[in-house]
Amino acid sequence: MTRPLPATGRLREHGYRHRRARLGSDSRVSGVHASTARAILTMTFAGWAQILVYCVVLLLVTKPMGLYLVKVYDGSFKWLGPVERALYRLGGIEPSEDQHWTRYAASLLVFTAVSTIVTYVALRLQGRLPLNPENLPNVVDRQAFETATSFTSNTNWQSYSGETTMSYLSQMTQLAFHNFASAAVGVAAAVALVRGIARRSAGRIGNFYVDLVRGTLYLYIPFSIVLALLFVQQGAIQNFHPYLHIATLEGAKQTLVMGPVASQEAIKQLGTNGGGFFNANSAHPFENPTPWSNFLQILAIFLIPAGLTYFLGRTVKSQRHGWAVWSAMFVLFIAGVAVAYWAEARGNPIHAARGVDVVASASNPGGNMEGKEVRFGIANSALFATITTDASCGAVNSMHDSFTPIGGMVPMVNIQLGELVYGGVGSGLYAMIVEVVLAVFIAGLMVGRTPEYLGKKIESREIRVVMVYVLVYAFVVLTFAAISSVIPAGLAGLNNTGPHGFSEILYAFSSTVANNGSAFAGLTGSTYYYNTMFGFAMLFGRFAMMVPALALAGFLAERKAAPESAGTFPVTTPLFVTLLVGVIMIVTALTFFPALSLGPIVEHFLMQAGKLF
Repeated sequence: MTRPLPATGRLREHGYRHRRARLGSDSRVSGVHASTARAILTMTFAGWAQILVYCVVLLLVTKPMGLYLVKVYDGSFKWLGPVERALYRLGGIEPSEDQHWTRYAASLLVFTAVSTIVTYVALRLQGRLPLNPENLPNVVDRQAFETATSFTSNTNWQSYSGETTMSYLSQMTQLAFHNFASAAVGVAAAVALVRGIARRSAGRIGNFYVDLVRGTLYLYIPFSIVLALLFVQQGAIQNFHPYLHIATLEGAKQTLVMGPVASQEAIKQLGTNGGGFFNANSAHPFENPTPWSNFLQILAIFLIPAGLTYFLGRTVKSQRHGWAVWSAMFVLFIAGVAVAYWAEARGNPIHAARGVDVVASASNPGGNMEGKEVRFGIANSALFATITTDASCGAVNSMHDSFTPIGGMVPMVNIQLGELVYGGVGSGLYAMIVEVVLAVFIAGLMVGRTPEYLGKKIESREIRVVMVYVLVYAFVVLTFAAISSVIPAGLAGLNNTGPHGFSEILYAFSSTVANNGSAFAGLTGSTYYYNTMFGFAMLFGRFAMMVPALALAGFLAERKAAPESAGTFPVTTPLFVTLLVGVIMIVTALTFFPALSLGPIVEHFLMQAGKLF
């Protein structure tokens, strides 16, 4: 997950957003028509072919990944048995203990609290620790607090430049540790919820520490090693060299940042973490050097979340239900890609009218290339932006702040959906199951019967924790965004005014509370106010939503499974997929549409009218 770029280090200028102007009616009309023509030219066959190839590969890897996950979490794998048992003995863990959901949640929170404190202390002492060839100083208190909470919560929001703030030791022992641990914690919570659906065990849902160890040993470490080697083969750097200070052909001095980048990049994507070694994140050629590395990165983001849907079907003994959940996620995903691609291909009519846009032709398609890497182009930028915000990843290969209003709204809405479109590792699945329970409850009310989900009755206790889960996110995002948009400390971080400035604030809190970590990079978040607010937002978004999900697991584990009857709503049909997608969209629209209307929606209409703001 990336962070707001400081005003002095942004990759692009904000184009039309910093100047007031109004175009004449003739210019406005011609600009709109020209942008529509560019959209047709720019949405090329090659662009759609790349998106189609990605979709096919994602479908093909879902089942193998799901089967692998089943073996990881049922204890079938023994090839690292001695290491696994040694870790249990070292931690004083009894692996045969089957924890009640309250003990499972307590274990998760204690582990998180301890690891957060350790990271905070290590960052505050960074200047005195080894593996710091650039002699970077201790991380300041506010930044250390935000970073510790950010990486612990799998958000990886960074309001600093990694290459000028973090030593190699901090990157490798603190940030990388949380990249592994926070991802394993998220999957553990999802696995526990799936067990709760499948079991009748008096609220017992497994052992947190066993799930944590197995996820790390058998899933993230081996997959990260393979992926890191592939990145190195493609050209990502991996070394401990001091930074290189060189002179260019023009005689200017330039610093080339070195470091163990490929290993960080692998777990960054596999664990849907997103925090980049470099300030430019996956737009930097040392992190993401080729189109193949770009494809591997976006595939890695969805690999485990997609596999978890198959894990769900296999564990609850209803594989068709697992595929139905996968299908609902895919519908939302492909809709987001299509809208983002169209909006960016259509371009900005103000740019076109002022003659600063790319000239479009059949051989040289235009569109909005502001803030994008030429080597990736519009299609791969729109695809990457959609995937990284569908999942709680937040890595970027283009700057979302430079997207058109509608193109930029797609990543924002993806986050506000709850990042359940495949979603973060673990968090995406349990967020989707919460929505499934809500959809089943609504279906039960429609036919006048007690709702059931896979044979388990859904009653008031389950619905209460579901509503807590749904409301916590909306309450924290909208409250913090509202406060920040009116007080001087919140407004001081803006580099834009008007609706786009509000979008920057809304996106920032949507991202931090949802544990995504990407940003509309025009917001300067490295202040006492934002470091503190974002730190608390990330903690609320992670644990005030994870604990209700674990409570739901425990409640469902206590329910007896009843055979299906004529009144049972099937959860394996296209009708179920339609209802589930509808519930997700309606809940999101009712919650966030007024705020979106003040930001990207009104900005879109202003852009179409030829106004800057």
